[in-house]
Amino acid sequence: MTTIINTVEVQPDARRMIEGLRDTGYKFNTAMADIIDNSIAAGATLVDIRIIMDYIGDITIYIADNGSGMDEEGLINAMRYGSNERPDPGSLGKFGLGLKTASTAFCRSLSVTSRSAGNGTVLKARWDLDHVSIQKWNLLFLNPDQEEMKLLADVTEGGAGTIVTWEKVDRVLKTYSEQGGTYARRALERIQESLADHISMVYQRFLDPSYTDANNVIIRLNEKAIEAWDPFCSQEPYTEVVAERRQEVELPDAQTTTSFFIKAYVIPRKEQFSSEEEAKKAKLTNDRQGFYVYRENRLIHYGDWLGMFRNEPHGTLLRVEFSFDHTLDDAFNVDIKKSNILLNDDLYNWLKDQFLPAPRRAADDRYRKGVNKGVGKAAKGAHDGSNAGIGSKEKAVQMANIEVTDEENNEVEVTNKKGRFKIKLPLIESAKEGEVHVTAVDSVDDGLLWEPCLIDKHHAVRINTSHPYYHKVYVPNLLSGVTIQGMDSLLWAMCEAELGTINDDTKYYIKELRYEVSKLLRKLVEDLPEPDINNGD
Repeated sequence: MTTIINTVEVQPDARRMIEGLRDTGYKFNTAMADIIDNSIAAGATLVDIRIIMDYIGDITIYIADNGSGMDEEGLINAMRYGSNERPDPGSLGKFGLGLKTASTAFCRSLSVTSRSAGNGTVLKARWDLDHVSIQKWNLLFLNPDQEEMKLLADVTEGGAGTIVTWEKVDRVLKTYSEQGGTYARRALERIQESLADHISMVYQRFLDPSYTDANNVIIRLNEKAIEAWDPFCSQEPYTEVVAERRQEVELPDAQTTTSFFIKAYVIPRKEQFSSEEEAKKAKLTNDRQGFYVYRENRLIHYGDWLGMFRNEPHGTLLRVEFSFDHTLDDAFNVDIKKSNILLNDDLYNWLKDQFLPAPRRAADDRYRKGVNKGVGKAAKGAHDGSNAGIGSKEKAVQMANIEVTDEENNEVEVTNKKGRFKIKLPLIESAKEGEVHVTAVDSVDDGLLWEPCLIDKHHAVRINTSHPYYHKVYVPNLLSGVTIQGMDSLLWAMCEAELGTINDDTKYYIKELRYEVSKLLRKLVEDLPEPDINNGD
């Protein structure tokens, strides 16, 4: 056993440490959310954000709230890197670093101005990175400026509250030749639009007055209130809850248990929404599908499948709520930015293999029904060349003679080199002139990709446009006549070979072969990109 003979306190180099902590990987929206977290943790019912660019292009950002405010001791603690743990373990503030690291990721001067309840004194403290670089870990106390005093009065109506001020903002906008010019201002407008969108999603449960499990908060950006965005479109008539479960979890100390809640929603297709405006609000994009993970009612991660599946268009309609409280922070390895979680193997496998398969099928079915309209439109006329090409050689390559014996029951008699046999075969009248050898249909029994049939007594093949192979292989090539004719000819030839070799002993196995090939193709094309077909358009 090693014996300690001495201890030496080693202070980190102030300049290198505070500069290094600027690069913890924050994005602007995530950094702003960390500041809002502190406001909500302080019991604020109003958060007022002002982003101001002056005539020369310098940006100042204020985040003001009417929360509990701080006295001198509380202010010093809040500005400390690694501040004391909050009394409430369910607080949105978690590590005591967010205020500082989130702010200095984008500015070189961070000020906090605050007034506590029952105390009329307004205090202001500042971390100035340029000062720290010279004077070490010196927290500056200053007199609040006129703008901050006015804003504090507006937001708190003379009561308790806090303002976080970012100055020397050097990492929000890229460099423009005209710092305060038109391009810079337009870029800043886009940044503000993105921030409003982020806040409406991350704090949806706090912004929505009808959600009673979270404290209601008004958040304004440049004096405009931000509305909650519901990713699950829960008020839409066609939204369907396809699975939900509250799962008990035993904590490591084995003395207590907690739980998480999971709920899967299949949202409407574009044309199923109650209005075009609601469809637009739903943001039916590839990057909004997947898990929506909430910690203490605050969204911390969204828009993917946590590594279980790739984001693809057929998953666009499936959104899964995953909610837990602070007791599972360690179990889910919540990161410093509160923007991600890490699942253990047992939970990962349970979600992937047991909970999600049924919701994924339901979402896929709804998506396919909408996509099939688009496929039918896109495929119109795509098989004309195949019909003409096969028709010119039909008699020369036929391997069997087929006579209809019972039209009502789709029964035919096949004569081939093996003999004469009775089978059932789909009997179809041509949907349009000339389409008598290849026809694309919405579905085929058992999910088969193709099956032989008779169209106006011609030997033909039905191709299932609902099969993933059609979506991912056929659709991207619909404008390539040679490719389509080549694939159609292959499937028609397989049908003809089936009819030319079938007998009573093999007819079951031949259909089984089609089923297995169709299943294998479904699996093989999983990782192929899916064409973007507008639902209902």
